[in-house]
Amino acid sequence: MKKIIKPVFSDDRGDIIDILAGIEIDAVTLITFTKGAVRANHYHKETTQWNYVLKGEVRYVSKKPNEDAVEEFLTKGDFVCSEPFQSHAFEGNEDSNLLILTKGPRAGKDYESDTYRLEVPLIKYKEKGL
Repeated sequence: MKKIIKPVFSDDRGDIIDILAGIEIDAVTLITFTKGAVRANHYHKETTQWNYVLKGEVRYVSKKPNEDAVEEFLTKGDFVCSEPFQSHAFEGNEDSNLLILTKGPRAGKDYESDTYRLEVPLIKYKEKGL
């Protein structure tokens, strides 16, 4: 896993960043996290999922088949890709917003059609107060 974001143009006014270029997107989804919230713990067989942090910090754990799990802490502006068959999970280290861009059956009525839950989660949910 590697963070894949860089400005294409910068000056004293700020940056222009192409998050994706030349890729057809089927859905754009905003996911919010409260501190400690765990999401995903699944993989997709057909869907590629690009994950862009708009606000906060999230822990991202991913695992490709036949490889060890990899952990990364993502903050505002970080961008990673979850490919088909790559298990992934997120945990909000603080209140956070994550923009998800997907190619494949992932939105609306197809939300669960390409989602396969993990029997053993990559990130375990910790109940508040424990």
